[in-house]
Order: sequence, then C-alpha cells, then structure tokens
Amino acid sequence: MRVSLPPQLVAHAREFAEGRRTPAEPLDAATVILTRTGMNGPEVYLLRRHTTMAFAGGMCVFPGGGVDPRDFDRSVAWAGPSPSVWAEQLGTGEEMARALVCAAVRETFEESGVLLAGASGSEVVADTTGADWEADRRALEAKDLAFTSFLDRRGLVLRTDLLGVWSAWCTPEFEPRRFRTWFFVAALPPGQRTRDVSTESSSVTWLSARGACDAVDEGDLGMMPPTYLTCLEVAQHASPDDLLAATRGRVVEMFTPAVEGEGADATISTPERLWPLVEAREATRG
Repeated sequence: MRVSLPPQLVAHAREFAEGRRTPAEPLDAATVILTRTGMNGPEVYLLRRHTTMAFAGGMCVFPGGGVDPRDFDRSVAWAGPSPSVWAEQLGTGEEMARALVCAAVRETFEESGVLLAGASGSEVVADTTGADWEADRRALEAKDLAFTSFLDRRGLVLRTDLLGVWSAWCTPEFEPRRFRTWFFVAALPPGQRTRDVSTESSSVTWLSARGACDAVDEGDLGMMPPTYLTCLEVAQHASPDDLLAATRGRVVEMFTPAVEGEGADATISTPERLWPLVEAREATRG
C-alpha cells in the first residue's frame, strides 16, 4: 500500500524530521485482530469509525483503544503466560505488559461483545449477549466499572493464552494525535458472537483478510496503513489457529512510519519485513 503524499504533508513532515516542530507524545494503546475461519482464509472483524472522529475518522479498524490506568491493576485474575513472558514479547516492562493485555481484552469486549475470559484457565465464556452482560459492557465503556471488578464479580479469569502478539506501530511524528499501539491476534471463541455495540463505529463487518485488502485497493474501504498491512499479513495464513501458532515466541519492535522519498515519489515508510508482501501485492495488481 504505497500512496503518494501531497506536497503540503511532505513539507509538514519535514519540519518534524528536522526538529523545527515538536511531536505530540503518543498514548499507549492495544488493538486485537479478532479472527474466525472463513471460506477464503481467515476473516477479520472490522469497525468503521464515525467520520466525525478526531483520529482515523471513517477508517476501518480492529477493536481496540487506549490503556486505562486501571488496566495496571496487579490483582486482576490471570491465566496463561505470565506478565514477564508478555513483557519479553511486547518489548516492555512487566507493568506495561500486564496493562496492554488487560486493555486488549477489555477493549475487545467493549467494542465487539467478545470476551476472552472464563471461569478457569481452561474455560471460556460461551455467550455474552444477555442484558446483564450488555449492562456491564456499557459500564466498562463509560469507565464506571473497572475491568478487574467486572471479572471478580463474575468469577472470571483473564484468558491471556487466547491472545498472541502480532506487531507494534506508532503514529507518525507529524500527526497531531499519536498512539503507540500493540497489535494482538485472537480467534473468536466457540459460541460467542460479535455485536454492533461500539459507540465509536458507524458499522461493523466480517471480511476475509484478503477481501478487505481488495476493498481498500478498489476504493470501497478506507484503512490506515498499519491495518491494511496487517490484513495483508493475515491473508497469508490458512486459519486462525495458523495465525496464533505464528505468534509463539514472537518478539515485536515498535515501528514509527516516516516520510521517505521526495516530491511526487514521497511515501510513508513500511517495515522492512513487509517489503516482499507489498511488492508481491503491487505486482499482482499491475
């Protein structure tokens, strides 16, 4: 996904690169590539953000959002890899790793109704569509309820083993609103259903990862480069299980896109590991 940048944006970005402007401090965030088995490879769950949103308005995104101070709660009921193991894979300290995993699970529930938790480390909630679940989801979304309290009250533990680390992206320095976002991957648990519940989205959909890339290339969907490139990566895998297997032992480094090239050839940089995928995609589309 290489898009030529308008001259005014290139000039604006250069001011940051040359130290003439100070970048905004990025906020920490987590997003989850929620997947399910499809006829044409893994399908991904996408939310189209309201066009009025200050950040990524009108874009299709995965469920996710900023880390809440209460996500750092050490008392959260936890099953799966320890925070120290997550810290190694995420490239953070243990406190931040714990908060990112909690934020990933919390935001997925808030924005899709899917909950990666269960009564024990070997169980997962089978259905979250009842009115009582919806009341709790709304309370979490409004920050009237802490995630730890929500789990404790329901006798649930966080199933961190249902997540895998995928990548990490930071918003370019020239953007006024910036996020350091860690991407996780998860499979839709058996019996659970996604629901159009997020107040930040105008619509939701399941699409094959390959179909999502096609829709962006054809101008039918809007996506930020990290979302598009992630879909391109997901499309290389056969199933959600295959995706999760690819995350075992995976260690990620934060990548901050920057403007590269000059004039009409100026584009946003892409992680080197993705160059072959991008080039192959461009070759197939002529």
